[in-house]
Amino acid sequence: MTTLLDGIEHESVQTDRLRASVLRCAGAGAGAGAGAGVAAPIVLIHGNVSSSLFFQPLMLALPRPSIAIDLRGFGDSETLPVDATRGLRDFSDDVASVLDALGITAAHVVGWSMGGGVVLQLLLDRPELVRSLTLQAPVPPQGFGTRLDGSLCTTDAAGTGGGGANADFVARLAAGDTSADEQSSPRSVYRSSYVAPGFQDEHEDLWVESMLTTRTGVGNYPGDGVESASWPGFAAGDFGVLNAMSGKHLDLTGIVEARVQPSILWVRGALDAIVGDESFFDLHTLGKHGVVPGWPGEAIAPPQPMVAQTRAVLDAYAANGGSYEEVVFEGAGHSPHLEEPERFRELLLQHVAAAEAA
Repeated sequence: MTTLLDGIEHESVQTDRLRASVLRCAGAGAGAGAGAGVAAPIVLIHGNVSSSLFFQPLMLALPRPSIAIDLRGFGDSETLPVDATRGLRDFSDDVASVLDALGITAAHVVGWSMGGGVVLQLLLDRPELVRSLTLQAPVPPQGFGTRLDGSLCTTDAAGTGGGGANADFVARLAAGDTSADEQSSPRSVYRSSYVAPGFQDEHEDLWVESMLTTRTGVGNYPGDGVESASWPGFAAGDFGVLNAMSGKHLDLTGIVEARVQPSILWVRGALDAIVGDESFFDLHTLGKHGVVPGWPGEAIAPPQPMVAQTRAVLDAYAANGGSYEEVVFEGAGHSPHLEEPERFRELLLQHVAAAEAA
């Protein structure tokens, strides 16, 4: 059992898909359902190499019921393989099954990083569950390995998927490494990539604990890879977490024509090292800067414009009847809800209130 802060409750929920771990916080209301006379809860979905533990301070600060769900292969949820050919649908279907099991018929849904893609898929497949949508540093809607227009840089999405993971980082996750002795240790990766340089808080051990709940292997993180004739010599496979976010399998641009279009709040940190227009988590960027040799150039392997892609899709969403607001935290990295918690909380509550008043 993982570490809980005072005021957070844990529940194991058995659905028709998996046994899921759920954190609850009652807030100022009572219960977590969305029935008559009960506020629709805020539902929080974490990203890759993390778990619901990252949301505990936010949940405690909210004046209304909230729940956070551990995705399969993370936190205390069941370890089940991820079929990457479905994009992020294994995760979003799991989330829907948990909400169904809890009797939640509508919620204000928040997705962080990979979780942003999960909640966009939830909107596509189960729109009745989504009262409002908040995206924090979301995966680009076209998946990784794509150009601004969403087209694949190569037909097999070379340079994406499980083959691109740092093998030492994966090994340290599997070993439960809590040190900061090496650049590839989970704690060092948290400090360099999850938050802006120099950020510190009292919960760092908890954040590392959360990262270490990640189950490793072909079916989970990072997934498999296949050989490619294109640089850098590997491409996305069909199993596991990183392949599920490859442009070979993921396409969330259908939200532009979604039959239900809730308001979207998009929050991102200007110093985000993971999701950016020239991120060093992108093999093409690493090639351009000489970190990975043999880069074939901008015409073949351009650095991915992740932020610009998200903005283009959300602009199209707005032009087609939806609405969104983009808010940039200038001093934050990949985790604004940790780095500027009061500001994030107020934005989220304002967004929720506006959706309920609409």
